[in-house]
Amino acid sequence: MTLSIIEMIFNAGMMVKAVMLTLFFFSLISWSIVITKYLMFRRSSKASRIFLDVFWRCKNLNEAFSAAQQYTQSPEAAVFVTGYNELKKLNASRAGGESQPPLEMQLATMENLKRSVRKAQLLESDRMSKSLGFLATTGSSTPFIGLFGTVWGIMTSFQDIGVRGSASLAVVAPGISEALVATAAGLAVAIPAVIFFNHFSNTVAGWESDIDNFSSDFLNLIERDILSRA
Repeated sequence: MTLSIIEMIFNAGMMVKAVMLTLFFFSLISWSIVITKYLMFRRSSKASRIFLDVFWRCKNLNEAFSAAQQYTQSPEAAVFVTGYNELKKLNASRAGGESQPPLEMQLATMENLKRSVRKAQLLESDRMSKSLGFLATTGSSTPFIGLFGTVWGIMTSFQDIGVRGSASLAVVAPGISEALVATAAGLAVAIPAVIFFNHFSNTVAGWESDIDNFSSDFLNLIERDILSRA
């Protein structure tokens, strides 16, 4: 059966072959994205579990920063590193003053820290969702590309009928079967792309929620530290 399908593809017209080649490239890129994302999410999940466990056992932020640098695949670690660096800048600017700034001013500088953390969240979200748009494009466009190949192949078959002057099944069947392979190929490319796009989209949404929760906990720790010092 596989051999007959391959033979039909090679015996098809140039337009149908071009359609099949286009579908092949869509499929190749889609599966590359799927494999890459699967490996990336698996590494990130493992790194995040270890980092969060270490983070909540650390006695101070310096220890947590050292741990975060070891688990760069973790989105939470990337957000924490950005927030920690911004916090160091804020502390350095405060150290330049002659006296301890009032509590209101210290809490006001938290807005800079929140903006930095929020920016890091968005960057991590973009990194995780990168290339998923191609899967969505593949899922929505390849069925129509395959259908175009089918329509073109059927048109060619009818032209052959006119040339031969015969509409018997032996004349019509080969051309139509070759054309229908394009529709099947389009669906074969589109269905996995749609499935994995939905799966990865849900995974990214879960990551975004986890990162947001971690960011809130991190900012709360800093605010409590400021209040306790005051």
